[in-house]
Amino acid sequence: MRAIVLALSLTWPLGAFAQDRGPILVDTVNAHILPGYAALSEATQALAATAQADCDPTSATLRTAFHTAFDDWIYVSHLRFGPSEAEDRAFALAFWPDTKGFTPKALTGLISTEDTAIRSTEAFAETSVAGRGFFALELMLYDPQFSQLGSEDYRCALIQAMAEDINLNARAIDADWEGYAANLTSPGETSPYRSENEAMQELYKALITGLEFTAETRLGRPMGTFDRPRPKRAEARRSERSLRHVELSLTALRDLAARLSADHPDIAADLDDAFTAAIERAQSLDDPAFEAVATAQGRFRIEALQQSIKDVRAIASTELGPTLGISAGFNSLDGD
Repeated sequence: MRAIVLALSLTWPLGAFAQDRGPILVDTVNAHILPGYAALSEATQALAATAQADCDPTSATLRTAFHTAFDDWIYVSHLRFGPSEAEDRAFALAFWPDTKGFTPKALTGLISTEDTAIRSTEAFAETSVAGRGFFALELMLYDPQFSQLGSEDYRCALIQAMAEDINLNARAIDADWEGYAANLTSPGETSPYRSENEAMQELYKALITGLEFTAETRLGRPMGTFDRPRPKRAEARRSERSLRHVELSLTALRDLAARLSADHPDIAADLDDAFTAAIERAQSLDDPAFEAVATAQGRFRIEALQQSIKDVRAIASTELGPTLGISAGFNSLDGD
């Protein structure tokens, strides 16, 4: 897993100190972050309960619960700080991109040896993150290589262990945010953020990094190069969620951007227009797993979507960031 490298330097203009960031921080936490994690926790509880009642990988009920929970994870997946980073919870929920194919290897190892770690939530939590989370569960539900590997009883128990592990991680993040929220809304000596400016920086970083990840990784990886497209590198392609993840991420990031730009209507309008254009372009595609990158026309349309996301990021970087007193400098996301 390559790291997202984001270097932020603060250049506080005189006007930045005069801004009252408190209401924006409170609003973002109470209306964007906490509801997002609460929804995820609720959805993963339903997923775990469904898996206990019906572990058939072809079950429409189980697959629906999987999709609902996965949707809710993508909606908060840009918030990679605080409770989601504790104990590698975000990686345990979503180990992707998997550039070395660790997830298939981990699942093959678990199933071929009938690893008894699945009998205990504590023991399973100590296994490789590559064999846990939504992407591992996707393979168990949608890839015949794994939905038919080994004994039916073990596969069932593994699916149930995965669903419960996802649930425990999501609930832990949700529970921890109830206390962590004060670090953003009331920064100071006891908080990781010494000031409202630093708290705002964290949220702005989540916005910019989220846009970068969607453009360069969610779209860039399957695009590959013109001569060598890589459709099999698309995120969650087996369950045909690749395009959906782009739409969900853009929707969540649009909400975050609107809250961060609330005191600057002109910038908020520019961002909203750019997000709307990107989302509408995504919705116009009939290519759920980005298979069309292998064709010239399909690649052109996905490149256009990628550019529209870069346009949003440019506005956030050149208009919103300086207005908030934040200057962002990037090293591009590493590719494979």
